[in-house]
Parts: sequence; structure tokens; C-alpha cells
Amino acid sequence: MSEPLPSPGPRFVAGREVGPLGFGCWRLTTASTDDAAHLVETAIDLGCTLVDTADVYGLDWGGTGWGTCEQRLGAVLAARPGLRDRMVLATKGGIDPGVPYDASPARLTTACEASLRRLGVDHVDLYLVHRPDLLAHPAEVADTLLSLRTRGLIGAIGLSNHSAAQTAALEHHLGEPVAAVQPELSVAALGAVRDGVLDRAMRHDTAVLAWSPLAGGRVTTGEGLRPALVDVLDGIAAGHDTTREAVALAFVLAHPSRPVALLGTQRPDRIADAQRALTVRLTRAEWYTIVEASEGVALP
Repeated sequence: MSEPLPSPGPRFVAGREVGPLGFGCWRLTTASTDDAAHLVETAIDLGCTLVDTADVYGLDWGGTGWGTCEQRLGAVLAARPGLRDRMVLATKGGIDPGVPYDASPARLTTACEASLRRLGVDHVDLYLVHRPDLLAHPAEVADTLLSLRTRGLIGAIGLSNHSAAQTAALEHHLGEPVAAVQPELSVAALGAVRDGVLDRAMRHDTAVLAWSPLAGGRVTTGEGLRPALVDVLDGIAAGHDTTREAVALAFVLAHPSRPVALLGTQRPDRIADAQRALTVRLTRAEWYTIVEASEGVALP
């Protein structure tokens, strides 16, 4: 049996220490500010100090429209102002429904300014371009982001859902590595492990924010996952006296790029349950067994 992989510890994002689990606001669509505040405060109390949102959040998952998740988080920060200093606040822009992507200077600038108004803050710690605009030259995107930083509206610069090559192109014009990348990463989505995104992050010591680390809830339900993957996760969970979800999160956290796994649940008890992942130390053999079950192909 191989030795257990290293325990997850703190990460650094935008120059600040955060926990290995973060809180994502994609589903923060409750109409109750009190409920939302309880959820966000619980997450932060449990060490989920990276709080991630985006201007587009609110168009689905029960939201009432564009920007509503930022507005709800802004209402939380207004109601409990002490929370702002306890979090690394990240948001994203660059999606324009119907277009669908626009990272032109005017659009990206307007998007960032509007996000700050909805959040009720004068700056965010991390601002990411949400998805690549194939019609935006990286030099223009870089100039826009640097301008936003010079104005004090954003701290660190990041990219979400960009390839390694797209990240390299932007970094060339930024003159520095991006501070964070945000790929999809879970036991059911290993693209970032294979396509160079995580390799580039490790080369430049870039923070990795893993979205949908429980595969959008499919790890819990088992729906849409390979039956062999579910069996492997359940077998490893039984061996560690823990849950399938804890094993799946531990799998993400064990990658040497040291991702922050963004939890999207809207239930405080599930945020608490997710902390079990921090005590699960998979072996190298278990980690690769999950890879094989996920991809359905034996490793050479």
C-alpha cells in the first residue's frame, strides 16, 4: 500500500491565506438576506474564506435575473460588515447573454464597475474573466485589467475556463502571471489535469479555484457518473470511514497544484459535512484508481 498523500493545508490567493475549501455563490438565490448571511457566515467560520461570485449568477438556479447573486451577497455584506474583512472576495465578468462573450475594454470595464455597485464594495480582491472571448485580443484584455487595477477597483487578476494557451497569451501582455485560474475539476471532470491548465498553474505558482468539485451534485446522487466510479468512491469511503463526497473533495485537494475546492451548496450542514474531506488522506494508489474509474480506461 502506498503512503498517504500530504494533508491539505492553507492556500494563498491574491496574496492572502485562504482555506482549502471555498464558498461559491452560483446558487445564492434565496430572497432572505438573513438566510444568506447565515450561510456565508457559517462558511467563513468553517474556514471557507475564499468567496466566489460572478455577475451572471442569478440567471439560473432560482435566481430572478442578471446580477442577483452579487446583489444578495452585497446585502449580506451591508448587514454584516465585519464579514468583508474576513474573506477574499472574487467575482467574474465577460459573459454577455445572447452574444455570448464580450471582453472588449468597454464591456469588461462596465461589467466590473457594475459588479462593485451590486456588491456594495469599492474593490474586489480578485477579478476573473469568466470565459474566453475569442474576438478579444489578449493585449486589449490585459490593458483593461491593468487599468482596473490601477484605478484600485480590483486586486489580483485571474482567468476562469481558459486554456493553458489562452492563459499564456494574456500573461504575455500582462507582463506577469495571472494570480488565479478557475477550471472545472472533480472526479468526473479531469480535463484540467490532462490539458496543461494545472501544469501551467504549478509552473507559475498560480492559485487554482476548482469549480463544481462535486460534479454539480452528481457525486451525491450518483446520477450521470460511471457506475464503476461510484463503486470506487464508495469502496474508498468505506475504507476511510467517511462519505463519498469527502473522498471526492479529498481527490481534488490532493492534486499538487493545491486547488481550492469551491462549495456551491446552500445548506450550512453540508458545508460542515464537507470539512470531513480535510481529514481524508488518500493514498497514491487510491487517487489513481479514481482516475481509472472516472476515465473508464486502465492507465498504461
